[in-house]
Amino acid sequence: MTPTTPEQALAELHAGNRRFVTGVPRHPNQDAGHRAAVADGQHPFAVMVGCSDSRLAAEIIFDRGLGDLFVVRTAGHTVGPEVLGSVEYAVTVLGTPLVVVLGHDSCGAVQAAREAVATGTPPAGHLGAVVDAVVPSLRRAAEEGVEEIDGIVDIHIAQTVEALLANSTVLAEQVAAGRCAVVGMSYRLSAGEVRTVATVPAGGRTATLPGPAAPADRSAAVAG
Repeated sequence: MTPTTPEQALAELHAGNRRFVTGVPRHPNQDAGHRAAVADGQHPFAVMVGCSDSRLAAEIIFDRGLGDLFVVRTAGHTVGPEVLGSVEYAVTVLGTPLVVVLGHDSCGAVQAAREAVATGTPPAGHLGAVVDAVVPSLRRAAEEGVEEIDGIVDIHIAQTVEALLANSTVLAEQVAAGRCAVVGMSYRLSAGEVRTVATVPAGGRTATLPGPAAPADRSAAVAG
C-alpha cells in the first residue's frame, strides 16, 4: 500500500533503508507487473531533493521501486527555480506527502565551496553557481563554530530545508495546511545509513537552527 501521510512515508523510507543496510532488500515494485501498472500514472510517496553524487541513488538506499520516489538531484542538493518547480509539481499535482532533502557525508560540493572561500579562487564555469549556493551554509557553520566537514554538511542540509520553504510559497502552504512535511537526511557513504538532520512537520513552520552541536546530535534541527 502506498503511504498517504508524511508519517507513513517517512516510516516506509526508514524501513527500506534498514533493509538496505542489513543486506536484505526486497526490491519492491521493480517487476514487470508493477511496471505496467504505473505506466498510465504515478503516485510517488516522497520527493527526494538529493545530491547528484553517484553513490546516493535514492531507490537503492531506501529499497524502493518504480513510481515510489520523485527524484530531483543537483550537486550539493542546491536549489534553483527548476528544483522548486519540480517539488511544487510533486506536492500539488501528484499529491506527494513528504519532501526529503538528502545529503551525505564528505560532500564534494561542500568541500569545493570551502576550498574556494579559503583560497579566494572561484571555480570555473557553472560550478561557481554550486559554490555560491553552498557559501551561506559555510557562513552559518562559521557563526556556530562548526569546522568539521560533516558538521558543515548537516548545516547545509538544514539550510536547504529552510531554502525550500522560504523560496516556495506553494510548498510552505502545503506544509502549513498539514498536507506535506519536509525532512532533511544525511546518508553515511560507508555504512549506508540515513539519519534525520532537520524536520518541518505537517502543519509546522520553519524555525532557526539551534546553536553549535556535534553532527550526531543535530537531529530535528528545524522544528515546527
